[in-house]
Amino acid sequence: MDVVLAAMLPEYSRSRIQEWIRQGEVLLDDRPVTSPGQRMRGGELVRVRVEAHPAELPSQPQEIGIDVVYEDDWLIVLNKPAGLVVHPGNGNWDGTLLNGLLHHVPALATIPRAGIVHRLDKDTSGLMVVAKTLVAQTALVRQLQARTVKREYLAIVHGEVMQAGVVDEPLGRHASQRTRMAVQLPGRGKEAVTHYQIERRLPGHTLLRCRLETGRTHQIRVHMQHIGYPLVGDPVYHDRRTRKSACEQAFHRQALHAVRLGLQHPATGEPMVWERDPPDDFLHLLQCLSETVDGSVS
Repeated sequence: MDVVLAAMLPEYSRSRIQEWIRQGEVLLDDRPVTSPGQRMRGGELVRVRVEAHPAELPSQPQEIGIDVVYEDDWLIVLNKPAGLVVHPGNGNWDGTLLNGLLHHVPALATIPRAGIVHRLDKDTSGLMVVAKTLVAQTALVRQLQARTVKREYLAIVHGEVMQAGVVDEPLGRHASQRTRMAVQLPGRGKEAVTHYQIERRLPGHTLLRCRLETGRTHQIRVHMQHIGYPLVGDPVYHDRRTRKSACEQAFHRQALHAVRLGLQHPATGEPMVWERDPPDDFLHLLQCLSETVDGSVS
């Protein structure tokens, strides 16, 4: 079926046609086709409902309730909750931070990515900056490239870290699992540098403050896992052999919060810094682990 339709509809890719088939948009003699590999005899009536892919449609404004920390004519600093996707993508075409920004400031529809200049993972909470003008966006992107934007995170990791350090390891896509990132051999991947220091030691765990020198996808999560201290609750970069304590079983995301953000104002050049404490789930996990000995609450 997909081969036949690809020949009949050359303006659409075969993968798009296969997606329509799986979504029930293709009828063969008025019955939905269930498989792209369905055989054709010849003489059948085929109907295809051609629909644009969500990625090709303009994002719509949606009221999602944005926690604004600071706002002026140039930028917005917000405190993103865990569980909120920043930008529409596969499986999350609406209900994202971008949709909420378009509702909060409709004029952001004229700015690429609605002014978003950096991202936080869906299940990472904390501070982000969004540009409200093209000039501000350009200035913030240049600051990120020059590594003058200060981004600090609190992370709860497995293991008792003994001293502060720096992880300087390039990152790139995992060779076989394309949704994951991985440390690469020297000369491959993109430069990635994470500084970390000890904020608090816990039984079997450590609260770290991590400072990004670069901002690669999943950088802190991959770097901490690489040196043997994976983040508590990380569903991707964790040691599957590690038994979860009762505290960890009640926590349903990676223990990572963007706690501090510093930059130069894109219009005035004034240094500006914002801080926000971690949300309640992070603080409850911290308290629970503080009272835990060998995985059991004392």
